[in-house]
Amino acid sequence: MQQPSQSRPRDLLVWQHAAAHMRAGRPVTLLCVLSSHGSSPGRQGFKMSVAADDSAGSIGGGIMEHKFVDLARARRREANPALVLRPQIHRREAPTDRSGMICSGEQVVLLFPLQPTDQPAVEACVRALEQLSAAYFTLSAAGLRVQPAPANLPSFAYHAGTDWHYAERLGFRDQVTIVGGGHVALALSRVLATLDFELTVLDDRPGLNTLALNSYAHHKRTVPYETLAREIPEGPHQFIVIMTFGYRPDEVALRQLLAHRVKYLGLMGSKAKIAELLGSLRASGCTAEDLARVHAPIGVPIQSRTPEEIAISVAAELIRVRNAQ
Repeated sequence: MQQPSQSRPRDLLVWQHAAAHMRAGRPVTLLCVLSSHGSSPGRQGFKMSVAADDSAGSIGGGIMEHKFVDLARARRREANPALVLRPQIHRREAPTDRSGMICSGEQVVLLFPLQPTDQPAVEACVRALEQLSAAYFTLSAAGLRVQPAPANLPSFAYHAGTDWHYAERLGFRDQVTIVGGGHVALALSRVLATLDFELTVLDDRPGLNTLALNSYAHHKRTVPYETLAREIPEGPHQFIVIMTFGYRPDEVALRQLLAHRVKYLGLMGSKAKIAELLGSLRASGCTAEDLARVHAPIGVPIQSRTPEEIAISVAAELIRVRNAQ
């Protein structure tokens, strides 16, 4: 049976849908959540492409999304090109801007009828997402723009007011590097492919069959573990999972990456192996502060045994770290 291909950024289908309708000369409207607070069903960056008879994406679902889709289609039937910028308050007692939902949060939703002049920018969004290239788009009263993304650009930025504007980095916000390409790494890659992570798998064994079979990773490389520090970037959206085939390569990998400033650094292994390895690092001069940053053993405690169960356990821990306030 053929394996599914690697995951693509969540918003690719939205931009592809918009581009296809624009190429065919059919009206299409972009809906986008510009900001969100509290228990809001649509988080910042959620978006939809809405045409007369179909749509792609979501701004959170429920009655609120239904109302905005209906509004987008009604305004298109009226040939009304004006955008709509509307707060949505998810509380029954709110005096204005009630969304019809009662989950207590708030969000700002933009209804943006795409114009023929926006098509080059829409196509640029599609290309950037398909090629995993660094780019970002901006939305404002002046229209839709796409530009190369500087390295330090935040994932989202919204400035409210009369001169409102919104910016978003295209593509995956978070990157996971798995060090070790064995059976657990293959199972973990399969799970992470559904969770909007850009995925890299590294191993030092040429011709490793489980690495060759891994169609879920966006990037796969065979590298010496002694070079990991320069192979893996640092940053607040970088997650590293070490799961090599043994104690010695685990130690080499961890020594390389212990000083890396990343969002998450985890090591798979039994409690006994972890205790011995960390003890060895401590004896060789590694600081308590650096060792405290290591998640080990990795994964939420669900008594996982099989590669697939371990993968779910590790993925759950990555979600917990990513979503922590």
